[in-house]
Amino acid sequence: MSNRIKINEAEPAAYKAMLAFDSYVEHSSLTTKHKDLIKIRASQINGCAYCIDMHTRDARKAGETEQRIYALNAWRDTPFFDEQERALLALTEEVTLISNKVSNETYNNAAALFDHGYLAQIIMAIIIINAWNRIGISTGLEPK
Repeated sequence: MSNRIKINEAEPAAYKAMLAFDSYVEHSSLTTKHKDLIKIRASQINGCAYCIDMHTRDARKAGETEQRIYALNAWRDTPFFDEQERALLALTEEVTLISNKVSNETYNNAAALFDHGYLAQIIMAIIIINAWNRIGISTGLEPK
Protein backbone atom coordinates (compact mmCIF):
# COMPACT_ATOMS: atom_id res chain seq x y z
CA MET A 1 0.00 0.00 0.00
CA SER A 2 3.01 2.31 -0.06
CA ASN A 3 1.93 3.69 -3.46
CA ARG A 4 -1.23 5.31 -2.12
CA ILE A 5 -1.74 9.06 -2.06
CA LYS A 6 -0.39 11.21 0.76
CA ILE A 7 -3.18 13.69 1.48
CA ASN A 8 -0.81 16.14 3.17
CA GLU A 9 1.20 16.37 -0.06
CA ALA A 10 -1.62 16.16 -2.62
CA GLU A 11 -4.00 18.54 -0.84
CA PRO A 12 -2.09 20.47 1.83
CA ALA A 13 -4.98 22.90 2.43
CA ALA A 14 -7.35 20.04 3.21
CA TYR A 15 -4.81 18.44 5.50
CA LYS A 16 -4.21 21.80 7.22
CA ALA A 17 -7.98 22.07 7.84
CA MET A 18 -7.96 18.58 9.40
CA LEU A 19 -5.06 19.58 11.64
CA ALA A 20 -6.92 22.72 12.71
CA PHE A 21 -10.01 20.67 13.61
CA ASP A 22 -7.79 18.21 15.48
CA SER A 23 -6.10 21.08 17.33
CA TYR A 24 -9.51 22.42 18.41
CA VAL A 25 -10.34 19.02 19.96
CA GLU A 26 -6.91 18.64 21.56
CA HIS A 27 -7.24 22.07 23.18
CA SER A 28 -10.84 21.56 24.27
CA SER A 29 -11.80 20.92 27.88
CA LEU A 30 -12.11 17.16 27.28
CA THR A 31 -9.95 15.20 29.66
CA THR A 32 -7.01 13.33 28.17
CA LYS A 33 -8.58 10.08 29.37
CA HIS A 34 -11.85 10.85 27.57
CA LYS A 35 -10.06 11.83 24.35
CA ASP A 36 -7.97 8.65 24.48
CA LEU A 37 -11.00 6.41 25.03
CA ILE A 38 -12.82 8.02 22.10
CA LYS A 39 -9.82 7.69 19.78
CA ILE A 40 -9.07 4.09 20.64
CA ARG A 41 -12.65 2.83 20.59
CA ALA A 42 -13.58 4.51 17.29
CA SER A 43 -10.34 3.26 15.74
CA GLN A 44 -11.09 -0.28 16.92
CA ILE A 45 -14.54 -0.17 15.36
CA ASN A 46 -13.20 1.24 12.10
CA GLY A 47 -10.26 -1.16 12.02
CA CYS A 48 -7.63 1.55 11.64
CA ALA A 49 -4.44 -0.21 12.73
CA TYR A 50 -2.38 2.95 12.38
CA CYS A 51 -4.64 4.93 14.75
CA ILE A 52 -5.05 2.04 17.20
CA ASP A 53 -1.29 1.77 17.48
CA MET A 54 -0.76 5.52 17.84
CA HIS A 55 -3.52 6.18 20.33
CA THR A 56 -2.91 3.17 22.57
CA ARG A 57 0.73 4.27 22.84
CA ASP A 58 -0.38 7.82 23.65
CA ALA A 59 -2.88 6.54 26.23
CA ARG A 60 -0.22 4.45 27.96
CA LYS A 61 2.07 7.48 28.14
CA ALA A 62 -0.79 9.45 29.71
CA GLY A 63 -1.25 6.78 32.38
CA GLU A 64 -3.98 4.57 30.94
CA THR A 65 -3.74 0.99 32.16
CA GLU A 66 -3.09 -2.04 29.99
CA GLN A 67 -6.11 -3.72 31.57
CA ARG A 68 -8.50 -0.98 30.41
CA ILE A 69 -6.94 -0.76 26.95
CA TYR A 70 -7.23 -4.53 26.45
CA ALA A 71 -10.82 -4.57 27.72
CA LEU A 72 -12.00 -1.56 25.76
CA ASN A 73 -13.70 -3.56 23.02
CA ALA A 74 -15.69 -5.36 25.76
CA TRP A 75 -16.26 -2.33 28.01
CA ARG A 76 -19.90 -3.22 28.67
CA ASP A 77 -18.84 -6.50 30.29
CA THR A 78 -16.20 -5.11 32.65
CA PRO A 79 -16.24 -3.01 35.83
CA PHE A 80 -13.24 -0.96 34.62
CA PHE A 81 -15.12 2.07 33.27
CA ASP A 82 -17.11 4.64 35.25
CA GLU A 83 -20.56 6.00 34.38
CA GLN A 84 -19.24 8.93 32.33
CA GLU A 85 -16.82 6.72 30.42
CA ARG A 86 -19.60 4.24 29.66
CA ALA A 87 -21.82 7.03 28.32
CA LEU A 88 -18.93 8.40 26.26
CA LEU A 89 -18.11 4.94 24.85
CA ALA A 90 -21.74 4.22 23.96
CA LEU A 91 -21.96 7.56 22.15
CA THR A 92 -18.64 6.90 20.40
CA GLU A 93 -19.91 3.57 19.12
CA GLU A 94 -23.23 4.94 17.88
CA VAL A 95 -21.73 8.01 16.18
CA THR A 96 -19.04 5.83 14.59
CA LEU A 97 -21.69 3.38 13.36
CA ILE A 98 -23.92 6.32 12.34
CA SER A 99 -26.01 4.41 9.81
CA ASN A 100 -27.67 2.76 12.82
CA LYS A 101 -28.47 6.24 14.22
CA VAL A 102 -27.73 7.60 17.69
CA SER A 103 -30.46 6.36 19.97
CA ASN A 104 -32.38 8.72 22.24
CA GLU A 105 -31.34 6.55 25.18
CA THR A 106 -27.63 6.90 24.44
CA TYR A 107 -27.85 10.61 23.69
CA ASN A 108 -30.02 11.40 26.71
CA ASN A 109 -27.76 9.38 29.01
CA ALA A 110 -24.73 11.36 27.84
CA ALA A 111 -26.64 14.66 28.02
CA ALA A 112 -27.57 13.93 31.64
CA LEU A 113 -23.92 13.39 32.58
CA PHE A 114 -22.18 16.17 30.62
CA ASP A 115 -22.98 19.84 30.15
CA HIS A 116 -23.85 21.00 26.63
CA GLY A 117 -20.39 22.35 25.88
CA TYR A 118 -18.61 19.19 26.99
CA LEU A 119 -21.11 17.00 25.11
CA ALA A 120 -20.53 19.04 21.95
CA GLN A 121 -16.78 18.56 22.39
CA ILE A 122 -17.27 14.80 22.81
CA ILE A 123 -19.23 14.66 19.56
CA MET A 124 -16.58 16.72 17.76
CA ALA A 125 -13.83 14.43 19.10
CA ILE A 126 -15.72 11.40 17.79
CA ILE A 127 -16.14 13.05 14.39
CA ILE A 128 -12.45 13.99 14.00
CA ILE A 129 -11.11 10.54 14.90
CA ASN A 130 -13.56 8.96 12.47
CA ALA A 131 -12.28 11.33 9.78
CA TRP A 132 -8.65 10.46 10.60
CA ASN A 133 -9.54 6.74 10.54
CA ARG A 134 -10.99 7.13 7.07
CA ILE A 135 -7.89 8.94 5.87
CA GLY A 136 -5.62 6.32 7.44
CA ILE A 137 -7.52 3.36 6.02
CA SER A 138 -8.13 4.79 2.53
CA THR A 139 -4.50 5.86 2.12
CA GLY A 140 -3.06 2.66 3.58
CA LEU A 141 -1.28 4.06 6.63
CA GLU A 142 0.38 1.31 8.63
CA PRO A 143 1.82 1.28 12.15
CA LYS A 144 5.57 1.67 12.34
